[in-house]
Amino acid sequence: MPSDDLLVPLTLVVGDEELLVARAVTEVVHAARSIDPDADVRDLVCGDLQRGDLDEVLTPSLFGDRRVVVLRSAQDLLKEVTPELTSYVGDPLPEVSLVVVHAGGQKGKALLSSLAGAKPRRVDVPKLNKYGDRRDFARRELRADGRTVEEEALGLLLESVGTDLRELASAAGQLLADTTGPVTVEVVQRYHRGRADSSGFTVADRAVDGDLAGALELARWGASTGLAPVLVTSALASTLRSMAMVASSAGVPAGQLATQLGMPSWKVDKCRRQVRGWRPEGLSAAVQAVARADADVKGAAADPAYAVERTLLQVVQARGAGR
Repeated sequence: MPSDDLLVPLTLVVGDEELLVARAVTEVVHAARSIDPDADVRDLVCGDLQRGDLDEVLTPSLFGDRRVVVLRSAQDLLKEVTPELTSYVGDPLPEVSLVVVHAGGQKGKALLSSLAGAKPRRVDVPKLNKYGDRRDFARRELRADGRTVEEEALGLLLESVGTDLRELASAAGQLLADTTGPVTVEVVQRYHRGRADSSGFTVADRAVDGDLAGALELARWGASTGLAPVLVTSALASTLRSMAMVASSAGVPAGQLATQLGMPSWKVDKCRRQVRGWRPEGLSAAVQAVARADADVKGAAADPAYAVERTLLQVVQARGAGR
């Protein structure tokens, strides 16, 4: 975004997704320092401010030097300090870019409404709690320089790295810096070898494809690097459940089925490939085996690792049942 669009009198950052809050603040600071490398930045926590503090920080500068004033946790601003802020935004200084960060909840909502009356540049940064939102975030990060990104590669990245936005952003930045061309499953596996290859879902994929040796190898490698047995059983349960839902909707176009099931189209296509080697009775037997294993790894069995390996064998056997 051009500096002129960022260096407005008031930017209101609303939400509590830490990475996105940090980026919104940093954008303004960088814009100010691109114009004046010596721009002064004051970063304050509203809960620490007493009466008179804001008036002091926001007084005109003798030389009109450019400043950025960041007020964090505006919902915690004391009532006796609030008039200083609302009075200032009604008549702001041209050399000051004020950034007010508010968590967005009910606390301090009246302040949020009053600041909105000043027609600020507003940046909403809510928590990305849904898997789809985090997936969209990772997609935007990977497309930052115009790359094409395979949908299955996105899923593998989230399985490998986890859902923490800072880790996702870091992993995406690494992939963009160290590779060229499309971001594919092979690219993600290359840079997250060990984490990607031994995630619960990659173990599950090997098992439902009938590759017992591959599934056991990945499960043992995962166990040696900290993959919890419950992550394997939960991945198996999720994979089999998705396969069962897709199998019961044969003939429905992938796009339509994706909407009905709340699944991305690539996953529908993947499940359809996986389910081709299965009969209904085998799928049912595998689901039952995984249900028993889930109880085993949560304390019912003395050796959770053995319970996982036994279940992988049962799933592979169920795939071949009745053929």
